[in-house]
Amino acid sequence: MENQDQDQTIEVMRACLLAGKVMLQSGAETYRVEDTMSRMASAFGIDKTHSYVTPTGIIFSVEGVGPERTKLVRISDRTTDLRKVAMVNSVSRRISSGEVGLKEACKLLGEIEEGNLTYSFMIQILAAAIASGCFTIMFMGSWLDFLPSMAAGGIGFFLVVYFHRIVPVKFFAEFLSSFFIGMISFFFVKFGLGQELDKIIIGSVMPLVPGLLITNAVRDLMAGHLVSGLSKGAEALLTAFAIGSGIAAILSFL
Repeated sequence: MENQDQDQTIEVMRACLLAGKVMLQSGAETYRVEDTMSRMASAFGIDKTHSYVTPTGIIFSVEGVGPERTKLVRISDRTTDLRKVAMVNSVSRRISSGEVGLKEACKLLGEIEEGNLTYSFMIQILAAAIASGCFTIMFMGSWLDFLPSMAAGGIGFFLVVYFHRIVPVKFFAEFLSSFFIGMISFFFVKFGLGQELDKIIIGSVMPLVPGLLITNAVRDLMAGHLVSGLSKGAEALLTAFAIGSGIAAILSFL
C-alpha cells in the first residue's frame, strides 16, 4: 500500500512538473506556474507541496508521503504561446473539479507539450508586417510610410528567426535583425519610397520589442517573485539594448 502511494506521488509530481514546464516555456508568469502546480497536486490529494520556479528551471517537492521527494526540471527554450498556457489552465481546472484523473491528465498534458499550436511561419511574418505598418501610423507616421514599414518589419521578423537558428544567441539575432531593419528603412527613404525614416524604423522594430516579457517581469515583482522578476526584466532590457544597438550601428554608418 505504501509503495502504491509513493508511485502515485511520483506520477502526480510528473504531471505537475509537465504542466509547469509547458506553461513556463510558453510565456506564463512564475506565480501562475506555481499556483497551477500546487492546485493540481492538491486535487490529487497531496497538500504539502513546495515549488520554486525561475525562468530557467522548476524545483518541486512533496512531503508527508514516505521520504520527501524533490524533482528538478531545466527550462532551456522559452517562447510565447498563450494558447498552450490556456489549455494547461483548462486541464488544471478539470482536475480540480474531478473531471479528469491522473492518467488522463498526464496524457492531455503530453499532447499539449508535443502539439504545435502556433501559426505557420508565413502567417507570423505577415502578422509582423501588418503590425509594423499599423504601429507606424500609430506613431504619427504618414500613409506613404505604411508599406515600407510593413516590408521592413516583415523582413526583420524573418531575419531574427533565421539568425537565431544559425547562432542560438538572442542578443546577436536581435542585433543583426534590427541592423538590417535600419538599413532597409534607409534605402526606402533614399529611393523615395518612404518619407520619415524614424517613423519607419520605430514601427518596424515593434514586433521585436519584448512586451510580454516586460509585463511578466512587473507582475512577478508585484507578486513577490524577485528572482524571476529581475531576471525577466534583465532579459527584456538586454533585448531592448540589442535592438537599439543595431539601429544605432546602421545609423552611424550612414
